[in-house]
Amino acid sequence: MTTTDHTNVYSVSSLTRELKNLVENKFRFIRVQGEISNLKRPYSGHSYFTLKDDGAQLRAVLFKGQLRYLEKDIADGQQVVCHGRISVYEPRGDYQIIIDTIDFHGSGLLQLRFEKLKKLLAAEGLFAREKKKVLPSFPKEIILVTSPSGAAVHDFLKVWRKRAFPASIKVFPVRVQGTGAAEEIATALATINLKMKTADAIVLCRGGGSLEDLWAFNEEILARAIAASRLPVVSAVGHEVDFTISDFCADLRAATPTAAAEQIFPDTTELMRKITSLQEKMAYTVWDRLDNYQQRIYQNSRLLGDMRFLFTNTTLRLDHAYESLLAAMRKGLEKRQTQCEDLSSRLHSHSPAAKVLIQEQRLHFATEKLLYLFRQNLDNKKMALSRQAALLDAVSPLATLARGYAIAGKLDPKTGKTTLLRNSRQVVQDDRIEIRLHQGRLECGVIEVKE
Repeated sequence: MTTTDHTNVYSVSSLTRELKNLVENKFRFIRVQGEISNLKRPYSGHSYFTLKDDGAQLRAVLFKGQLRYLEKDIADGQQVVCHGRISVYEPRGDYQIIIDTIDFHGSGLLQLRFEKLKKLLAAEGLFAREKKKVLPSFPKEIILVTSPSGAAVHDFLKVWRKRAFPASIKVFPVRVQGTGAAEEIATALATINLKMKTADAIVLCRGGGSLEDLWAFNEEILARAIAASRLPVVSAVGHEVDFTISDFCADLRAATPTAAAEQIFPDTTELMRKITSLQEKMAYTVWDRLDNYQQRIYQNSRLLGDMRFLFTNTTLRLDHAYESLLAAMRKGLEKRQTQCEDLSSRLHSHSPAAKVLIQEQRLHFATEKLLYLFRQNLDNKKMALSRQAALLDAVSPLATLARGYAIAGKLDPKTGKTTLLRNSRQVVQDDRIEIRLHQGRLECGVIEVKE
């Protein structure tokens, strides 16, 4: 456009150029703090990303030659301070910062939240290997929790169709990005576990993206919903380099949705090939064993000969032996019976019954005589004992004691023995003496000794 005398009318190019000169002269060298997001590095090797904070975003460019001056490589989520200059890219009218060098301030806020939640859930045991459920080898029904319009679901179904595995695929539509997505996915997991009784596994499916794009799969509510699921859960989120909290909580982590389908569904063609190979191998083994057994039967038949002739001869010999044994048993029984009859006759002629009767009579007579002599001897002993008792009583000192006499004895306190007293000189004052009466005894002390 042209410029008139009265009004300045700028063309887009001229205005952009003026702004470019104004901005670049104003901000020749600046430092900007923010978080790296949406990092891209095309074939040229230059790094393009967004530098952002809570209120705004700024495009940033780091040329390939400047990478060698960095202390480490850049990545999404890093909190950094960028040194450079502001520039305006005229073809698009965008302003951006051309970065010379970067100071790293550690991980970004989202990365810090990620690591903190990861440590918390790991300490609670949500990532424990022993809690992982095993997926069925041949699933019949798979539930895809994903966005129906995303490329991830098409990648998953593409592998399923290619492998031609006879499993049912159901898509449970949810948001996989943005505010409330985590809660929506957690609710979907609870609903599937409660209502879809025939399902064999659940697949969380989403394509790649930045840390912010995948953040729904790093929320605590979704992690706990995965851990509480009775059905096995497969996490197929992002690309191979992307890791989310759902990857650690899930029973199986797949690098991509395509990899998830390859891990879940067996290759039908490969299965048929293996089955055919096993059938051929089994048939060969069976026929080989049958041939071996046939050879062994043939060889054994030659060694044994005609078994029918052998069995016929054996049967005849067995019948002959049976008849011979039966005749020998009859002859033996007859002989034993004749011997028994002869012994019975001889025993009857020498029967001891009469001798036993005589001995019983003699025993009865001897018993009566012995009892008579025993009673007579006992009476004689009783009479002799009475005479001796009367004589003993007449000369016994007890009879003397009964007439009023007593027997005195000195007690020895050391030995406890008693010494019979016949003289008063045998004791002294304070000695202890024992006096035996006709009935009872007395222990006394000597008060005075008199001769």
